[in-house]
Amino acid sequence: MLFWCSKSMSSEGVGEDCLAWAARDASGVLSPYKFNRRALGSEDVYVKITHCGVCYADVIWTRNKHRDSKYPVVPGHEIAGVVAKVGPNVQRFKVGDHVGVGTYVNSCRECEYCNDRLEVHCVKGSVFTFNGVDFDGTVTKGGYSTSIVVHERYCFLIPKSYPLASAGPLLCAGITVYSPMMRHKMNQPGKSLGVIGLGGLGHMAVKFGKAFGLRVTVFSTSVSKKEEALNRLGADNFVVSSNQEEMKALAKSLDFIVDTASGDHPFDPYMSLLKVSGVLVLVGFPSEVKFSPASLNLGSKTVSGSITGGTKEIQEMIDFCAANGVHPDIELIPIGYSNEALERVINKDVQYRFVIDIGNSLKLN
Repeated sequence: MLFWCSKSMSSEGVGEDCLAWAARDASGVLSPYKFNRRALGSEDVYVKITHCGVCYADVIWTRNKHRDSKYPVVPGHEIAGVVAKVGPNVQRFKVGDHVGVGTYVNSCRECEYCNDRLEVHCVKGSVFTFNGVDFDGTVTKGGYSTSIVVHERYCFLIPKSYPLASAGPLLCAGITVYSPMMRHKMNQPGKSLGVIGLGGLGHMAVKFGKAFGLRVTVFSTSVSKKEEALNRLGADNFVVSSNQEEMKALAKSLDFIVDTASGDHPFDPYMSLLKVSGVLVLVGFPSEVKFSPASLNLGSKTVSGSITGGTKEIQEMIDFCAANGVHPDIELIPIGYSNEALERVINKDVQYRFVIDIGNSLKLN
């Protein structure tokens, strides 16, 4: 169990009623659930949720795939909404602001990583937005709900020109690819980028790549994704990864690769596509990563891993998306469709992110 408490974070009493959809057991079936959010602390922001993206993480913890689910589980960590109240010491937000909440809602705020605004790597462990244990010992509950109370540090300002429905997926799918792309300087116009997999993360990698001025090649196991990649998302090239001739034609041609695939797949064929000093970033979770040392050593290539980003970088990404018109492709759904949506996520039947219209479909009586 992970939690800590400081005087500045403490709050007393019970907060307001919150209506949500929750899973009660490993079946993962969601149904209406009412609970109380914690009382507003001095540095907290009370957010009326308008939208919440649907992520594969919602499947993992509603169905207890990691064997650590704390039922009832209220999923959702791609949250967008409007500030309804602020604590007396809040500096960054005011009532009426549009804000987002991402994959974590707390951290120690004292370690080297928190001090560098890389809270996702907090040495004590960042507190997940749902199914985590918060500073007061309570289990966190996510965005399939009418409201959330969050310390202002873990809230992000969304420009009012940017649609709230589009903002949620930036806070997981978006930042998961944006963070390593920035860390490895994949924002250099004219460079070449490969994107493995064209799901929620992959389509954002394509969009960021084009916004950065890169030449983007999409790799997929399915030829049916070609039309989407080239015409819908604007990729420059599409390759079926099982086609050896197409793969060989791209040998030593890519500066970067972002690998979003979580299914098991070979790595040597992709390593052969990198130029000297090329970088492959893995953001998916296959069961193993295996490649020949020669694939790495010859050409001085780099393989790197990444998860989501820190608070400073998340805000920078949101501002970049607003300034450059980068929007995830979404399918807007009501909360009552969430069980079907999770099944479709499992079956990879979504283009490219479900977003729940919380504001219009989930209301307290």
